[in-house]
Amino acid sequence: MTNNTPRKLATAALLLFAALPGFAKETGARTKPIAVQMYTLRNVASLDERLKIVHDAGVHAVETVGTQDVTAAELKRLLDKYSIKAISSHVQLADLRNNLDSVVAFNKSIGNTVLVMPYLAEKDRPTDAAGWIALGKELGELSKQVQAKGMTLAYHNHAFELVDFNGKTGLELLFEAAGPQLKTELDLAWVARAGYDPAVMLGKFRGRVFAVHAKDNAPAGQAKDEGGFAALGQGVLDWKKILPAAADAGVQWYIIEHDEPLDPAKVVKTGADYLRAHLPANGTRQ
Repeated sequence: MTNNTPRKLATAALLLFAALPGFAKETGARTKPIAVQMYTLRNVASLDERLKIVHDAGVHAVETVGTQDVTAAELKRLLDKYSIKAISSHVQLADLRNNLDSVVAFNKSIGNTVLVMPYLAEKDRPTDAAGWIALGKELGELSKQVQAKGMTLAYHNHAFELVDFNGKTGLELLFEAAGPQLKTELDLAWVARAGYDPAVMLGKFRGRVFAVHAKDNAPAGQAKDEGGFAALGQGVLDWKKILPAAADAGVQWYIIEHDEPLDPAKVVKTGADYLRAHLPANGTRQ
């Protein structure tokens, strides 16, 4: 017979640690799908300091901006240093069109498999329904190419996509034309700024929402020195309504973002604390 005493002692110790508040809090933090968009931290002096802010806020995932102006090896080294994973990356349309192989190679080397088109320059923005449909078809073809390389393509909105064309927004026309392989990253603050209910918009994209940008708008006329944005849960968006809608829509990641924060570390910590307090353990409704 084997001696099971060491195994029993180890099991008992694990159960004891699991009962401690600190252990439970840390484990819960790691299981909740919370990330930080690195654009929020762009004015912090170094990439090392930016990732330390994420780590110190108890967050273990980020959405990168391009290459973060470093090599893939350096970015991977710093991500590993702070036990952070890259869950997506913002990649400009021109790079998707012209440099897809190098974009894919870079992101695979840092362990990321999701590319997100973040913004359309004014010259690239459609002005009619046909233009949005044409752009959707192009992104649909790009998403097939990305998928063939083992990755996923998503599109991130601002307010200009939410112009109405006979009952459908440009964003809806784009996604209908693209096909189901193109996923969406809904920026909820911009949805609200365009005059739409974020919870309703989430319902329209149920099943294809890779992530939301979890950010808030300050009351009208306030926080002008921060672009009118607020830390998550400190503004006017109805998160008690939005978070259940996000869970129902199948959102995979809640990405904290603030476009013009005066105190980016505080914004990240406030957002992370809010999501930890209000998201279920896995972030989605069972």
